[in-house]
Amino acid sequence: MNNNSVNKSSFSPILFLFCSLCLAMLSSCRYSDDVVVDFANIEAAKGLKFVVMGQQDIDITNSLPENTYLPNGIKLAEYSEINEGSPYVKQSTSTNASGIIQELLKYKNQNSVTEIVGTYPSIDLNGDTIILSGKVLLPKNGRPKRMIVVSHYTICSNKEAPSHCFPLEGVLVKLGYGLIVPDYLGYGVTANQVHPYLVMELTAQNVIDMYLAVKPWLKAVNKAPLNDEICLMGYSQGGATTMAVQYLIENRYSSSTNPQQIKIYRVFAGGGPYDVKATFERFVNTNRSDYPVAVPLVVQGMVKGNKLNMELTDIMQPWLYEHLDEWCNSKQYTSAQINQLINTQVTSQMLTEEAMNPKSTKVAELYKAMTENSIVSYDWTPQAPVYMLHSMDDETVSYTNATNAKSKWKYANITYNFGHYGSHIKTCLRFIYSVQTLLQQDEEERAYYE
Repeated sequence: MNNNSVNKSSFSPILFLFCSLCLAMLSSCRYSDDVVVDFANIEAAKGLKFVVMGQQDIDITNSLPENTYLPNGIKLAEYSEINEGSPYVKQSTSTNASGIIQELLKYKNQNSVTEIVGTYPSIDLNGDTIILSGKVLLPKNGRPKRMIVVSHYTICSNKEAPSHCFPLEGVLVKLGYGLIVPDYLGYGVTANQVHPYLVMELTAQNVIDMYLAVKPWLKAVNKAPLNDEICLMGYSQGGATTMAVQYLIENRYSSSTNPQQIKIYRVFAGGGPYDVKATFERFVNTNRSDYPVAVPLVVQGMVKGNKLNMELTDIMQPWLYEHLDEWCNSKQYTSAQINQLINTQVTSQMLTEEAMNPKSTKVAELYKAMTENSIVSYDWTPQAPVYMLHSMDDETVSYTNATNAKSKWKYANITYNFGHYGSHIKTCLRFIYSVQTLLQQDEEERAYYE
């Protein structure tokens, strides 16, 4: 077993100690016996904004690491059925999760993955500089074909942050792609801070800043991608964040005169809350949330992220507010565990009477913040091609989000794949498999015409 390579000189003692404690959680991954490149000690990489904390090599020839997480904090082994129906799952010989995973693992282009955990500068809620963390996944051998910037789904436990686990999207490295997966503000090295849940532009900027920091680092360590155009990808919270990332890139970083120009090749978004207001309204109008933790996460995200002139106690029932820091902000519990602790799916048991009243002044302020953080409310039409997947049976992120997105972007270059694909979690596997299949098709078509 190899030890993580750590660049101590780039950190203050306190930050280094905290980062080292975070990295200890990576020990559940399987290390290879032959790390060839010590990225933390390459002289050419020093002085760059992306600072390596540690690295490891893993083999994903036939299986994924045990610390691979899916939405809701449940491990792969605990999944059972995946419903039929998607045109991108018909090749599978099994309808259970293990069958889908084997499909994800079947490509043999690359089997050895180098995981690199590092930090980079970005901004916090006040616009001040802050150091955030994330993970880069690269083919161990050779340069990646292109980079995929992954915005992750909703997590609550810090052990689910990309820097502490193997992102399921990492299977795409087998096709020869590299991945950049930010932790987001509130996770990784900033786990002591509140995560501004569904505060779109800030989170999107945090994601973009990691790409901008990693890009010159890749060049310095001779791992620059063969193609400079990137893919964007995300499911659930990550689906909405991915669209927000596309929005910022196309409005701030697309000009050829911009020294930080970013070129987008393709965008993949699945199961996303593109309309935060409509999502919350569904909680209220149906008096039900099948994913209870979303209720306090959305409320806290809007109040803290938009700096609303209200107290959380105006919106949340006292019993829920009293446990908010312990359950959600401690980052000790997965979303599945918090859902069990909340122990109700009835919205009125989680929110105050005033919060359940659509005519309330407090709710009006909250709804305004939700609208401002709904990507479908932006005066923008996506330019790069988008593939969007959503299950009509989604019990966590209402299908209304998909229909609102399609209505808003009816003239955009978007391929919509909406169908009865089962639950939110099951559709996550379908989404990743779809992305892998579409990228593979791109490879085959390109090879044919060349």
